[in-house]
Amino acid sequence: MNRPFCIFLIAGVGGILAGCSKEKSTDGSAAVAIQESSAPRIYVTNEVSGDLSVIDSGTHRVIATVPLGKRPRGIHASPDGKTLYVALSGSPIAGPGVDDSTLPPPDKSADGIGVFDVSQNKLIRIIPGGSDPENFDVSKDGKQLFIANEDTSTMSIVDVDSGKVIKTIKVGGEPEGVRVSPDGKKVFITSEEDGTIALLDPTAGRIVSTFKVGHRPRSIAFMPDGSRAYVNAENDGTVVVIDAKRFKIVKAISVGKPGVIKPMAVLLSADATKLYVSTGRGQQVFTINTANDTVAGSVTVGKRPWGIAVSPDGKTLYSANGPSNDISIVDLAANTVTGTIHAGSGPWGVVVLSR
Repeated sequence: MNRPFCIFLIAGVGGILAGCSKEKSTDGSAAVAIQESSAPRIYVTNEVSGDLSVIDSGTHRVIATVPLGKRPRGIHASPDGKTLYVALSGSPIAGPGVDDSTLPPPDKSADGIGVFDVSQNKLIRIIPGGSDPENFDVSKDGKQLFIANEDTSTMSIVDVDSGKVIKTIKVGGEPEGVRVSPDGKKVFITSEEDGTIALLDPTAGRIVSTFKVGHRPRSIAFMPDGSRAYVNAENDGTVVVIDAKRFKIVKAISVGKPGVIKPMAVLLSADATKLYVSTGRGQQVFTINTANDTVAGSVTVGKRPWGIAVSPDGKTLYSANGPSNDISIVDLAANTVTGTIHAGSGPWGVVVLSR
């Protein structure tokens, strides 16, 4: 049997140390020890509060809050699961249709990729990531990061060991979603503004093709054999199925009324039989059967769900609900919300890692 153990909660950039921690009760009269289980940890980037919530999935308690920097959004693990990378941006938060001239100037000194050591539970450095990084992916060997730079319509290739941008490449307007193919031989980069995907040859370091996929694509999921990819089309209310060999649309799967249901993140189950789709203002997470590309159902979660992640055992989905400041816990077998976990302000991205 796994035994829980006590931990310290450390404020600031520090991490978790073995031992007992004291947490004030709601009436301020007593202190209680916080225990951590051996269950997987949930890591949540909080865009508004600028920190990372570390959550014990066994107890559903926040066990640490680690400051990261301005606007942490995209979060991905290294192939060995020992490191988390987080996109940080000094550009001001702005909703759709906001006049950029009314916003404060961007703080370019805050742009970068936070490098978080999982074992230490600590932010250990920040490396360059180009201008206004929002999302990215990690190469299969873990040596490079491919980063979307939204405000300059470019993507950056970063060498992890040296912490340097080794190449900057022009792509479509407002790039956001980035995904490396299963074989590591190509990288897809979405363009929200142009409704396209740019195809990067990572070996040659250049864009070799661009193709249309729908309005405001943001997220990509490849089937394990690399034959197909799923891409959200936010303003169309659809998920687009792509022939990832011929680079053309196979079909568009409607998940709801355009403008009401707005597909955001797409994520495959471990066995690739199900595709999960968050829908922002639609407040739902949809399930699509990949055998026939039809909608199997949906579940209502919190306000504006964005990032989603599935537990290592495939039984539970977690959605980051920005305005709700919480994480919904979804039992995938029953397709029901079984609880919520309070996170920081403006939760955006979610990763779950085994201990």
